[in-house]
Amino acid sequence: MQYPEEKWTVPQDYRGAPYLVRDPEGRTKCVSCQLCEFICPPKAIRITPPGPAGSPEAGNVEKVPKEFKIDMLRCIFCGFCQEVCPEEAIFLMKDYSLVGLTREEMVYDKEKLLSLGGVQDDHIWKWKNK
Repeated sequence: MQYPEEKWTVPQDYRGAPYLVRDPEGRTKCVSCQLCEFICPPKAIRITPPGPAGSPEAGNVEKVPKEFKIDMLRCIFCGFCQEVCPEEAIFLMKDYSLVGLTREEMVYDKEKLLSLGGVQDDHIWKWKNK
C-alpha cells in the first residue's frame, strides 16, 4: 500500500476520534449534561457549562456548552462518550490519521469538533422549533 495516496478501508465498527455533530438546522446538539466528561476513562473531555441559553445556537434547549474540548492525545477511542450521550451529539468518526505539530493543536475545541463532525440526521426531534 502506498500511504497516504492509498487509504485503508476501515471496518464498520471501527472506533475513530470523537466529534460533535449539529442537528439538521445547524445547531449544536450538545446540552452540557457532562455525562461524556464523567464517563471518559482518561479524562480527555473538558466541558465548561453553560453557554448562552436562548441563543440561535441553542434552539429549544436550556443550555449549551460554553467550552467543549477533547485532548486527542489522551483519548483512547473507547467509545464510552458516544454510548452515554442521551442527545446523540457525539460520534466516533472513521478517521485514523490525527496529526498536529504541537500538543496544543491536538486539543480540539468546540468549533473544530463541530466542523469535523458535520451534521447528523437522526430521530431526535426535540430541537425543532415549535
